[in-house]
Formats: sequence, C-alpha cells, structure tokens
Amino acid sequence: MKTIRAQGFKEPTPVQCQAWPMALSGRDMVGIAQTGSGKTIAFALPAMLHINAQPLLSPGDGPIVLVLAPTRELAVQIQQECAKFGNNSRIRNTAIYGGAPKGPQIRDLQRGVEIVIATPGRLIDMLETQKTNLRRITYLVMDEADRMLDMGFEPQIRKIVSQIRPDRQTLMFSATWPKDVQKLANDFLHEMIQVNIGSMDLTANHNIEQIIEVCSEFEKRNKLIAHLERISSENAKVLIFVATKRVADEITKYLRQDGWPALAIHGDKEQRERDWVLGEFKEGRSPILIATDVASRGLDVKDVGYVINYDFPNNCEDYVHRVGRTGRAGKKGTSFTYFTTENAKSARELIAILKEAKSVVPPELEEMAMLGGGGGKNRYNSGRGGGRGGGRGAGPSRNDSGYSSRNGRW
Repeated sequence: MKTIRAQGFKEPTPVQCQAWPMALSGRDMVGIAQTGSGKTIAFALPAMLHINAQPLLSPGDGPIVLVLAPTRELAVQIQQECAKFGNNSRIRNTAIYGGAPKGPQIRDLQRGVEIVIATPGRLIDMLETQKTNLRRITYLVMDEADRMLDMGFEPQIRKIVSQIRPDRQTLMFSATWPKDVQKLANDFLHEMIQVNIGSMDLTANHNIEQIIEVCSEFEKRNKLIAHLERISSENAKVLIFVATKRVADEITKYLRQDGWPALAIHGDKEQRERDWVLGEFKEGRSPILIATDVASRGLDVKDVGYVINYDFPNNCEDYVHRVGRTGRAGKKGTSFTYFTTENAKSARELIAILKEAKSVVPPELEEMAMLGGGGGKNRYNSGRGGGRGGGRGAGPSRNDSGYSSRNGRW
C-alpha cells in the first residue's frame, strides 16, 4: 500500500475496482474498457501478489507471469508500470520486443525474471531459440487483444498459449469486443467473468472535444497549419496521425521547413530513433509528433492536448483509439479530424460516436451518410488522392536540418 500511495493513487479506477477482486480470487476474466482507464495496474498488481505466492525461480526457469502486448511502445509502458510496483517485492521484469537488439533481452531472460512483457513475434523467436520457456507460467495476460488480432498476431498467440499449462489464470483486456476477440476468449479462458466499463458500443472518451472537418484532400495542409497556428500559444503537445510512412515523412519535412518543431514515428524507424523521438515529444522539446497507426495504441504520453487525424483511419475503432491519446487521466482534450469522401463509408458509424459523446455533427457529414458513401468527384473532393494536399504554404524553402524563426511559436 505504501508503494501505491507513493505513486499518487487516491482511489482505484472503475476497471481496477472490478478487476482486482476477480484477479485476486484466481478467476479468468475479460475486461472491456477504453484506453487510458487504468488497465495496466488492474492486472499488474494482482500479478505481483500471484508471484509472491509461488515458489522462487530456480536456475533455468522461465517467467511466472507473461503479458502479451501488440506493440513495443505498449510493452515498454507496461514494463515501466511493473517496475514502479515491483521494486519493493524484488520482482524482476523485462520487455521482449522486435526492432531492438536481442542481446540485452536474452541476458535478462537467462538471469531469470518473474514477469515477461512481450510482443508475440519476438517471444516466439526467443522460444524457438530456447532462450526461455513457458513452463512456469501460471498467470497470463493478453492486453489490447483486439489490436493484436487486427495486426494479424492470432497464429502467434495460439502458438504461444499452446505451450502454457492449462491450469493457468488468464486475463484478457480489450477496448472493443468484436467476434474474433470473443472467440479467442472462449478458446483460452475458463468460466470467465466479463467486466464491461461503460457501453459495449464503440464510444469515445467524453473528456475529448471531437471536431470533424469535411474537406478535400487538397485542403488538409492549409487546415493543419491553421490549427497549429491556433494551438501554438498554448504550448500543448500535438499528435498528428497520418495513413502512411511516406505521408508521415512528407508532412514532417513540410512542417520543419515552415519552422514547426515536428518529428515523425513509424514502422521504418529504428528502435533507437523511435525511442529518441518519443523522448523529445514527452519532454516537450519537440511538441509535434506525426505518427502512423504503429503509435496509435500503447503510446503513453501525459498531457497530449490535441490529436489531429490528418488522414482518417481505415475504421472507426482506430479512430476511437487515436483520439484516446488525449483527454487521459480525467483531463480535457481536443481532436480535429479531416474527413474526405474517400472516408464516406465510415460516416454513419462516426456520426453515432459523435452523437453518443454529444459532439457536434457537421451537416456535410450527415449528407455523406445519407448518400451512402463512396468516392468520386463532388464539392468535397476533386477525385484525386495521395495525402499531400494543399500548397507548400507561405514559408520559403529551407533545408531539413533545423527550424526557421517560427521556432519561437512553441
């Protein structure tokens, strides 16, 4: 309790209130809750108590607790939370994920750790090369199960779980409850208890002001600059989501040439560079981060003031996860979303999300939904795509090595 109080916890979140007694009683459970709801602590604290009730590790033993996560960012975030609460109990943990050198990860495993937080692909690599084993696992967590399935990890998950003893305790957490996640839960959990925090419908955090702007592809850049101009006086962190790595790099270069302190993170970046970029963003030295969906979940950055969906995602689930990067821990947040006719198939579902959150629904969006979606040429879209949009802006051409005098905005 001293450690919990030292971290500034006044009271548990709703998902923690429900999950703790179930996990501590040894039951299998599924938790359906939004991102930012305190899920990590909901499974991490019972995991510590579970470990303390088990025999000590012997040389050659694998971990006692396994947490599967979809991305390296989320794995690192979970590891940091476990480290906060595990120090007093001398519980060791490590994060195993791709895109980073294997050497330090192998050393951690061979020294012996009670908790392994892993992405499925790298864990299978470690198992196949016999750097660790799952014989001691009695507490399994699948975090953001829906995202792991979206990313195509189901075969790896099934391969991993097949190597874990059947009398384990299993906890699954997910932001949504689609049929493929339900099937996974039914296959791996026994007599499970399901905890739903909030509605089972796809909903966005009510602390977020959601602003949708229907526009053409070519209006996006001018809108982006206008929003950044408006935001700049607040010294707020801004997370900009784009559809592709190419657009991420193009927009980053465009903003930097125009004097904005922007950096990009996406799947082609090496882990060292990704960590550096995240550090610059977290510390506020580069308060504008352009990201692909690799960072849309598990990216735990405090006080993100604004999310801008430069490109609308492929589905509304990803939209909810993206905007959920702001408005965390009870704070207010704002999201701007640029919506073109290319995204019209998502109009009806987006309207439902906006209405549930009592956000403004633009008439143009209602019109799109009534027309039934589709591409083509109309007043919102000239028929071309590409993500570049707009002109080059007012700023003169500069090289990409630094910021212009506009740097003073932030």
